[in-house]
Amino acid sequence: MVDTFASYKYRNTCNISSLDLHAPFAPLCTDRQSLVTAMSSGGRIGHDAPYMPRGCDMRWFSTEEICEILGRFEKVIILGDSMMRHVVGSINVLIRKDLGYGAVTDWNFSPEERQDCFCNYQFNVKACSVQGIFKTADVVKNDPESLACPANTIDVIIEMMIRFPIPSDELDRLRALLPPKKPDRPYAFILGHGLWNDLDLQATLDWLDQLLDMSKQHAPWLASSGTKSSTPVTRPKDRGAAVAAAAKRERKHDSGFWPRLFLTPNAAGKEKPDEWITSQGNKALMVFEEAVGMEVRRRGVEHIGTWNMSIQSNKFDGV
Repeated sequence: MVDTFASYKYRNTCNISSLDLHAPFAPLCTDRQSLVTAMSSGGRIGHDAPYMPRGCDMRWFSTEEICEILGRFEKVIILGDSMMRHVVGSINVLIRKDLGYGAVTDWNFSPEERQDCFCNYQFNVKACSVQGIFKTADVVKNDPESLACPANTIDVIIEMMIRFPIPSDELDRLRALLPPKKPDRPYAFILGHGLWNDLDLQATLDWLDQLLDMSKQHAPWLASSGTKSSTPVTRPKDRGAAVAAAAKRERKHDSGFWPRLFLTPNAAGKEKPDEWITSQGNKALMVFEEAVGMEVRRRGVEHIGTWNMSIQSNKFDGV
């Protein structure tokens, strides 16, 4: 087994191995559907043990492979709340091969910030979130030598969109990322939402629907270029199967040039404030994850739940 972090900056100082985070096993998942199912239902054998998907394993890609995968897309757009800020931060750690400062703008740090936002502390929401890297273009502009990917091959960006209704200025920023003409490579969306709306299922679905509808209206090429197949006329007893088949055809038709993935919130930690236990505790999170998974799949969006993979892990901020 190989520690993928072995060549990363500050590997020994931060004392983080990829093998501490994920225990590889065979067989590997053979397609994306089996992968997202395995990752959502996987977990840990003991507190803070390495994470293992269930049934089949994920690949832990090298940085070079990650660069190649991200380079398949014209742009990777991450939309959502503070959890998604951690997602883009983690991507930046991987593409900069830097466990110490990979997620943050260390090129403009003061000596105090270099101390306060180092290793795991770079993900400290209160002290370091304002110093997070929100787009690859900032790395290219300010510290291009730190980027392990070939120049001008990847473009990852996050737009913080926390609440529903979505403010007009946030929607305007998203529109500005979507060109009116179809680009040469696909756009990928990674979305996450929930805690800022107190796990209100309808608010999250309205948030998602507004983003998907607005994106298709502003950039029609995101939707399939051909005519979607309509649901055939069927006998009543066949109606459910026909609707499911039509939805499957539509997802297959749309997903190639517009892949979309939705992440639901992680499990609550032991320091979750008591006033949030009922509305944002583990029972509420489990119910929310299951309901969101069913609803987003109906919209042609893939889903990974993070509750099971995080319930036995130590939470950095305790919540």
